Amino acid sequence: MDNYDNIRSPNLSNDSIEEKKNHFRQYKSGVNEAICNHYRNLRKNQTLEYNLNIRKKFENREKVKMTLWDAIQKLNFFVDVSDPDIELSNIHHLFQSAEKAREDGKSTWFQLTCLLHDLGKIMYLWGSDEDGTSISNQWGIVGDTFIVGCKIPNSVVYPEFNITNTDMSHPIYSTELGIYKKGCGLNNTLCSWGHDEFLYQTLMNPLNENKLPEEALYMIRYHSLYPWHSRGEYNMLEDSKDIDMYEFVSEFNKYDLYSKENKPINLNDQKIISHYTNIFNKYFPSGVIYL
Repeated sequence: MDNYDNIRSPNLSNDSIEEKKNHFRQYKSGVNEAICNHYRNLRKNQTLEYNLNIRKKFENREKVKMTLWDAIQKLNFFVDVSDPDIELSNIHHLFQSAEKAREDGKSTWFQLTCLLHDLGKIMYLWGSDEDGTSISNQWGIVGDTFIVGCKIPNSVVYPEFNITNTDMSHPIYSTELGIYKKGCGLNNTLCSWGHDEFLYQTLMNPLNENKLPEEALYMIRYHSLYPWHSRGEYNMLEDSKDIDMYEFVSEFNKYDLYSKENKPINLNDQKIISHYTNIFNKYFPSGVIYL
């Protein structure tokens, strides 16, 4: 297994990060109306009941075997409507993120995590407009996540839509702890449904005998939980593992967010394809992924 020595020292200075914060994830000024509508639907429909039902839907379907390249190519047809920072199909973002990690000398498992982190958006292939898991209606696939079954914090983007979620008028679901116990751990909570949880559950399926470290799986599962890793929310739910893993999610976020640009990657570059295919085969010895 690769060492973890360089996990804490990205080639992104604090000054650089602070400067970039002023240019990324800007939702208030001149934002696309489609993004606003997306979050309006997401916040309204992502209830505890919806969450439990959508999990059953995707758990019970037949899994499809794909090579890494076949799976990633499916995202060449998917543009994330919730993202104010990039207008390209999602496949370019995956490679931008991974290539930045590679440039900074990150471990191979970290590079692969960057490449895979949004692969859960492939769920549109089995989705529907009705439950927000299609290309036309993406509120069950993309966007910042939050924990259902407890109060939605006001630090989320578009907090004015929180009131439209019927759980926020429920006597238990609307409280700070909700259905959970203090210190229960994020693993024992339910995040609003999206590509993070879909991919995490996919990778945890016994069909996918992958060798990714726990840190990689954690980064994939919680990278969209901005209220937690970027707003300081849900501290009362954390356990010791969450505290230990926080630095990995925070580190990954720099490569997820600040690598974005509206400049396409050459998807026919055989050196890039070969590099990531070799890494994938290292952590997925079967050479395929079941989605």
